[in-house]
Amino acid sequence: MTASAEPARDGLDPAQSGLGDMDADAFRRHGHAVVDLIADYLEGVGERPVLAQVRPGEVREALPATPPRAPEPFDAALDDLERVLLPGITHWNHPAFHAYFAITGSGPGILGEALSAALNVNGMLWRTSPSATELEELVLDWLRQLLGLPAGLRAIVTDSASMSTMLALAAAREQAGLDVRQRGLAGRADVPLLRIYTSEHAHSSVEKAAITLGLGRDGVRTVPTDAQHRLDVTALGEAVREDLRFGYRPLAFVPTVGTTSTTSIDPVGAVAELRDELVAELGHPIWLHVDGAYGGMAAICPELRWVLDGVERADSFVTNPHKWLFTPIDCSALFVREPAWLTRAFSLVPEYLTTDDEGVTDYMDWGVQLGRRFRALKLWLVIRYFGADGLAARIREHVAQAQRVVAWVEQHPDLELMAPAPLSTVCFRAAPEDLGGDEDARRRLNRAWLARINATGEAYLSHTELDGRYVLRLALGNLRTTDERLSATLAVLERELTTARAAGSGTPAAG
Repeated sequence: MTASAEPARDGLDPAQSGLGDMDADAFRRHGHAVVDLIADYLEGVGERPVLAQVRPGEVREALPATPPRAPEPFDAALDDLERVLLPGITHWNHPAFHAYFAITGSGPGILGEALSAALNVNGMLWRTSPSATELEELVLDWLRQLLGLPAGLRAIVTDSASMSTMLALAAAREQAGLDVRQRGLAGRADVPLLRIYTSEHAHSSVEKAAITLGLGRDGVRTVPTDAQHRLDVTALGEAVREDLRFGYRPLAFVPTVGTTSTTSIDPVGAVAELRDELVAELGHPIWLHVDGAYGGMAAICPELRWVLDGVERADSFVTNPHKWLFTPIDCSALFVREPAWLTRAFSLVPEYLTTDDEGVTDYMDWGVQLGRRFRALKLWLVIRYFGADGLAARIREHVAQAQRVVAWVEQHPDLELMAPAPLSTVCFRAAPEDLGGDEDARRRLNRAWLARINATGEAYLSHTELDGRYVLRLALGNLRTTDERLSATLAVLERELTTARAAGSGTPAAG
C-alpha cells in the first residue's frame, strides 16, 4: 500500500511508526522542501553575514544534549537548520567570501552530490560499482585534456590535496626501494635519512605527509624563494648538496603551482631539470610531485596554460576541482605517471575482496581508503553543464577581477601591493606615509583593519606573513562575485580602513 503524501497529525510521516525507510511520497515532499531551501539559500546567501556571528559553544548549547527517543518531524529538523545552524555557518558560497581560496558549490555540483548520496555506492572495487570506477577514469581524463596534460597519465579522486600529496609521497617512498611496506622504518639502521624538499611557501600538507609516513618534520627541508616568492632552484641544489654531505638521501621534490600565501608559480621545469641531473649522478630515483591544488586549474584557460610548464615531467600532480572548478567539497584529483608505485605501496587484497575481473581498475589499491564515495559524478555534471569554454570564461573572469583589485591597491595612497598576483588572489597591506618605517605600527594597523572588515559580516578576508610583514589576502573565484559585488566589498575595505585609522590603530606606541 502506498503511504499517504500528507504528514500525520503530529507532523510525523506514516513510515516513522514502522521499521522501514522514509516512504517515497514523504521523500518527495521533504525533497521539494530541501531543494526550495537550497535554492533560496543560494539566491540569498549574499544577504547573510559572510562570517559566522556566534560565540564558541553557542550552536551546541542551542540543541538538545541527548538524542531524541521518539521520531521527530523532518520539518522540525529543517526549522532548527534555519534557526540554529545557519547562523553558525561561515558561508563559503557568499559572494564576499575572499578568505583562503574562494570556492563555489555550483548548482550542477550540488545536484551531483545529491545523486551520489542517493546511489550510495562504494567504489572500492570495479565490481562494487563499475560505473563509479569507469566514470572516475573518464572524467579525470577529461580534466587531463582540459588542463593540457600529456596523454598516458592516470588519476584518482581523493578527498583533498593533503591526502593526494600523502599518497604521492608514499609512492615516492616505495620507489626508493627501501622495503618499507614490509619492514617499516622503526629500528632500521639500514635506512638512510630521507629528505623531501619544498618551498618555504609550500602548503603544510607536505609536512603532514612526512609526519604520517614516518619521516617526521625533520624529513622536510624548506627552500628559500626568490623576490617573486617562487622556489629558488639554485638554493634547492645547494640544499641537496649540503644534505648529501651529512648522509641524507633526497626522496622527493615538491614545487607548487599557486602557493598558499601568494599564489606564486614555482619553476617546475627547472626543478625537473635539477632532479634529472641528480638522479643521473646519484643513481637512485627522486620523485617529483607538483602541488597545483589551486593554481593548476588556471591552465583550463589556454592563455594561462604556462602555469603547468614542466608538469609533464613530474611523477605526480594534484589539483582540486573543489577549489577553482565549482565542484562542492570534497574533490581532489591526483594524476600519476606510473600507478604501479601507488599499488605497490598500498595494494592489500584479503580473500573476501578478491575478484576474477581482468583489465579493470580497483581504486582501493591506489590508496588508504577502502570505502570510496562517488565523487566523480558531481565533477562530471559540472564539466558537462558549463563546458570547457564556460569553465575557461569563468576562470578568466576571476583573474580579471583580481587585476581590478590590484589596480585599486596600486592607485590607493595608503595601500601597498605585497606580491605579484598572477592568478586570482591579491596580497596587500595598509602602509600610510605617516607611519614611516614603523613596522610594528603597520602590523597593528593591518591587524585591526582585517578584524574590522571581518566583524562587519559584509566581507571575509584572511591574512599571511611575507618577509615578516602582516599582509591581507583577497581571493577571487566565486561564481556569485559580480563586479558590482566586488566594488561593494572594496568600499567596505575603504570604509573600515578609514575607521581603523581614526581609532588610532597603528599609532606608534608611546615610550
